Amino acid sequence: MHQATLLSDPYNLIITGVGGQGNVMASRVLGNMLSDRGLEVTIGETFGASQRGGSVMSHLRISGQSAWSPQIPKAKAHVVVALEPIEALRVLMVYGNPRTRVLCNTRPIQPVAVICGDAAYPDGAEIRQAIGELTPYARFVDATDAAVKLGNPILGNIMMIGALAVMGDLPIGRENFKTVISRTMDAGNVAANLAAYDMGADMIGAMAP
Repeated sequence: MHQATLLSDPYNLIITGVGGQGNVMASRVLGNMLSDRGLEVTIGETFGASQRGGSVMSHLRISGQSAWSPQIPKAKAHVVVALEPIEALRVLMVYGNPRTRVLCNTRPIQPVAVICGDAAYPDGAEIRQAIGELTPYARFVDATDAAVKLGNPILGNIMMIGALAVMGDLPIGRENFKTVISRTMDAGNVAANLAAYDMGADMIGAMAP
């Protein structure tokens, strides 16, 4: 198998969100896409206090040479893919640096403390400003809103994979994605996931570089 090349080896990617957003599925799909390109992928995951609604973070160490420890060192993430905006900020403050690229879904999911009135959730402009102070390389997409239009909000995770592919840092693409999901899904679900992937790719493609 021809092995794809990476901009950095290892290439460190974090997918972050909250329970119920499909974070783990996204990391598995992306890991399989990269493995199919001949790359070594090590995945490490951490979960918050609750399975649904708690923080979820997946570390992917991607290499053309060997397997690495699943834990990305602090300040060494190359890309952060965030399914929830506050989680993007939380991860960036530990694992990011001024060169880290960020792909962030804009739809917030309020934690229990906010729902109960014990804390306040910052507005979107505040979050964007805070992320921008940590790195200038951030892009924001309305993945959840677009997924709702497709009839399934959890497809936002697949949109983020499509958007990530178009960013061009990783050797992944549409046919690669289709091959991976076709192994485990029926034709109807493959079609829905391809539609989500394409929508995510179009979101990034329509942005100014």
